[in-house]
Amino acid sequence: MGRHSLPDRSAADRPGAPSPPPRRRAVAVAGALVVTVAAGTAVVARGGLLSFSEPCGSDAVRLTVAASPDIAPAVRAVADRARKDEVRTDGRCMDVRVVAADSYKVANTVAVGGKAPYQVWLPDSDLWLDRAKGAGGGIPLTPGDSVATSPVGFAVVPSAAKALGWPDKRLGWAELVAAALGSGGAVRLGAADPARSATGLLALAAIGAASAEQGGDSDTRAAQTAELLSERMSQSDPQAAGTLAHDDVAAERDDVKRNQALILSEQAAFAHNAKAGAGGKVDLFYPKDGAPQLNYPYTLVDETAMSVEQSRTALRLMTLLRESSAGGPGAVLPAHGFRSPDGDAEARTVRAAGGEDPQPYAGAPATAPTAAELQEVLGMWTITVQSARLSTVVDASGSMATPVPGSGESRMEVTKESLLRALSQFTDDDEIGLWEFATTLDGEKDYRELTPTRRLGDRTASGISHRKELASAFDELEPVPNGATGLYDTTLAAYRAATASYVPGKFNALVILTDGSDQDDHGISRTGLVQQLRTLTDPEHPVPILAIAVGPDADREEVAEIAKVTGGGGYEVSDPAEIQSVILQAIMTASQARIPE
Repeated sequence: MGRHSLPDRSAADRPGAPSPPPRRRAVAVAGALVVTVAAGTAVVARGGLLSFSEPCGSDAVRLTVAASPDIAPAVRAVADRARKDEVRTDGRCMDVRVVAADSYKVANTVAVGGKAPYQVWLPDSDLWLDRAKGAGGGIPLTPGDSVATSPVGFAVVPSAAKALGWPDKRLGWAELVAAALGSGGAVRLGAADPARSATGLLALAAIGAASAEQGGDSDTRAAQTAELLSERMSQSDPQAAGTLAHDDVAAERDDVKRNQALILSEQAAFAHNAKAGAGGKVDLFYPKDGAPQLNYPYTLVDETAMSVEQSRTALRLMTLLRESSAGGPGAVLPAHGFRSPDGDAEARTVRAAGGEDPQPYAGAPATAPTAAELQEVLGMWTITVQSARLSTVVDASGSMATPVPGSGESRMEVTKESLLRALSQFTDDDEIGLWEFATTLDGEKDYRELTPTRRLGDRTASGISHRKELASAFDELEPVPNGATGLYDTTLAAYRAATASYVPGKFNALVILTDGSDQDDHGISRTGLVQQLRTLTDPEHPVPILAIAVGPDADREEVAEIAKVTGGGGYEVSDPAEIQSVILQAIMTASQARIPE
């Protein structure tokens, strides 16, 4: 049988087509508003929100929307049309400014807190809303309905797609990745960084789930996939699209640095094909085990700071976007390659993105991973792929000489052993340094640097590796007799040093281990420390504090409050032997909320 052409109707019109899955979120935008989306235009008009009797003037309601770069042009077109048509709320025109903003950057900014320069945020996935919550205390968000969707699939240049059996062969995630990355792989596969791209992260989660279903050592396979993907990783989806080879240019087709396949959203493939010449277009595989979806949740930012007029304007804009997503004459979002919020597939959109029957383009999307599952995937990616830069600060106060029950060793001895075991988990590209602290340890200072933070594989002046130098420094740590816990001054000094020496492209963090509360009556207060840390924290150059309270005398609430303001977290271990696993857990947790440059 020859190739099947796409039908001219959507999936929802097909006999036996699957019903759209339940939405992951069903939260109303602005619960205090008296008008809801479901009320429809007629109710809005009766309520006086629409009026065309007065010309627009300087009293237009102004609203700023931070939108994911892929959907920003469509949102801007809808907003411009509303301005041109003098669409009104409460008799006043809508003046909506749309700025393109990377979702991961907005999530980092919102998590830190403060005042946002926009009233509406439209990320490409609600996973960023979970990221923006951070450890709490950030800018409050009011998530609303999805205004569009786009499934994530495999975009492949035609020659490679043919080699994989497109469009007649239906493959799952594990099969597609195996074909691209296995021994003698058929195609060169690239992807955007899962730490910055919802497309990359959702796909990595789908690959992991598919690998788990195969049984065996799925964790190892997932880590191998992550490592292989990292070798052809781009910083963003548009950058990834720029790495594709043109089939009709022999030099590009044979260039090993050029990708033949990418993990892309349908909309990104649509946009790529719209700009590419005939030889540069891609075909699109839709995994048979389900494609995860970008779902573009319309979100109010700090609703309590908005005026009633802004809230109503924001609601009206959401209504216009959802109406445009539904299709029909002049619908803006489908013309930009987006599906409706229900995921209905328009044949023209699928064709333009490179899809063709019998690919399961209208199949039910993959089950959305939970926030915890995404955190685990992102943590695995961070540990497997991204080098770490950790400044480690260890409590050397006299209480570290206290015996650990049942071990016959002191807290310091067990802590050193755990740190040495943790050291073995890091590669030569990772950077680690060591400070110790106790009151008046170095003159009036409560802290002292023992080894600088640098690559474990680097050689010192004496010719030994920094790894060996650091291991020796760990081994030589000793409690300071009568030394008290100078935690606050040390934390501030170490954080200043860590942020000043920030290295882009690595997971930067400050790891603090302490067995007690601050005991320096002459140092900075906890309130003063938190205020200083808040000033030093930079969402564009994140350095989370990972604070570990060791033993029964440590105060987890204290270290948690200190760490929280930086996007990090506080942890408690009753046995210092647990430090190794807690450090790795802390890195994985912090990677969810803080994405390195």
